[in-house]
Amino acid sequence: MPESTRKSRPFAPFEWMIALRYLRARRKEGFVSFISVISLIGIALGVATLIIVMSVMGGFRQEFMKNIMGFNGHVTVAGRGAPLVNYDAMTARLQAVPGVLRAAPIVDGQVMASRDNANYGVAVRGMRGPDLAALPSMAGAISPGALQAFGEDRVIIGEGLAAKLGLTRGSPITLIAPKGDATPFGITPRIKTYTVAGTFKIGNSLYDSNFVFMPLEEAQAFFNTGEGVSGIEVILADPDRNMAMLPDLAKAAGANVRLIPWQDINSGFLEVVQIEGNVMFLILSLIVLVAALNIISGLMMMVQDKSADIAILRTMGAAKGAVMRVFLIAGMSIGISGTLLGLILGVLFCRNIENIRQGLQHLTGTTLFDSTFYFFSRIPADLNPVEVTEVVVMALVLSFLATLYPSWRAARLDPVEALRYE
Repeated sequence: MPESTRKSRPFAPFEWMIALRYLRARRKEGFVSFISVISLIGIALGVATLIIVMSVMGGFRQEFMKNIMGFNGHVTVAGRGAPLVNYDAMTARLQAVPGVLRAAPIVDGQVMASRDNANYGVAVRGMRGPDLAALPSMAGAISPGALQAFGEDRVIIGEGLAAKLGLTRGSPITLIAPKGDATPFGITPRIKTYTVAGTFKIGNSLYDSNFVFMPLEEAQAFFNTGEGVSGIEVILADPDRNMAMLPDLAKAAGANVRLIPWQDINSGFLEVVQIEGNVMFLILSLIVLVAALNIISGLMMMVQDKSADIAILRTMGAAKGAVMRVFLIAGMSIGISGTLLGLILGVLFCRNIENIRQGLQHLTGTTLFDSTFYFFSRIPADLNPVEVTEVVVMALVLSFLATLYPSWRAARLDPVEALRYE
């Protein structure tokens, strides 16, 4: 028996048998088993929470980027202190640049939308009907018949704004621009009433509740841009290459213009999301770390409790490495089981997060995800395989490190001292 034990290969069946038997503690050793279960649950909850939070943060970023890139241009060509003139020719030149999908002139302005006694500040964008229909985010988002009626004094407004002002198709809406006509008494606000041609809903309250589309020619007259426009929005085939394409776009646009990439416009939000994601990862990693510390305490108690068994194994010829591997197997069994359980829970939760939210709202009768605050009508979740792999690897590494010291202590146990008082 001693000779065969010494020659047994690492992680031999008898090592697995002893380790798993130690995990199934008898009644008098139930507290050790209870600590192991708590450690397993802690790792599972930590891994699941990390996966869920990172997926939701990634979903927010993904949805926001999709809305930005589907609603706005990847690069905006604007004039230097003055509206862009001869914009049709400039638009054609930009459209001819390789990698450009679409270019469209726009007129942007801020107004007060009013009906009865309700007033809201909104953004107005003047666009041509075909350019509006070509926006990626507008596919299926505009109410039926709205584009056909879009023109002259008819506008398309966000569904959220329509709800706030109590507007439907055919309702009048009054827009008030602070910069209107010049009179002997100064600049007077420009006030005009339009007819609602229809509504749009893209699922982002930032746009659905604060945006109005107006025909381009009408916007030029309303905002006093004359024959010019505020800028030209350029949509690229690959938005991530927009910075590399700036020289070609600048050459096509000509002199006295400035090019504004989407990163500059939304840099603040993107930085906040990135920082929040990193901070949440660090904070929630502490849950896994605490669970790993529970593994250390549980294994240390197991080593103390099984000191006589360890001594007998050593006297029967078990090498120090075999004893160490027994407790490595016991500790890693907890870590691997907890990590796999957390992975399954996290993925299932992310796959069904919207159904879970609606179920909880129905049970509690409260709003758990207010779209007016979070900008989205549903909780977005984007399971990134790289991030999920990072979480799983981190949990397994922490679990492995947590088993090293108790296993080393078990291997160094002196059989004579352990059996002296038995």
